[in-house]
Amino acid sequence: MIFITAKFHIKPEDADAWPEISRPFTEATRAEPGCLFFDWSRSLDDPTEYVLVEAFRDGEAGGAHVQSEHFTAARSSLPPHLVSTPKVINFDVPQDDWSELGEMKVE
Repeated sequence: MIFITAKFHIKPEDADAWPEISRPFTEATRAEPGCLFFDWSRSLDDPTEYVLVEAFRDGEAGGAHVQSEHFTAARSSLPPHLVSTPKVINFDVPQDDWSELGEMKVE
């Protein structure tokens, strides 16, 4: 799978509304057949920072995502709400779902 984590710094006046601002992009991406997950989290330390954790089945699915109409729309609609360009980490991971954290196994 293609595993991506990105940090978004949102303008303070838009930070509380970010889940609604990004909702059309989020919902459309989650509906893609190759999307495994697409989840936002808000930083506990910085209320203007959101982290996006997403994964796609493979490079083909990731490519389809980047070429999608909703991705193109997000490239225009989301940046006006950002303080800076998002930072990203992108990996090709040889698995297709989350693994258990064995060090914290719940019995």
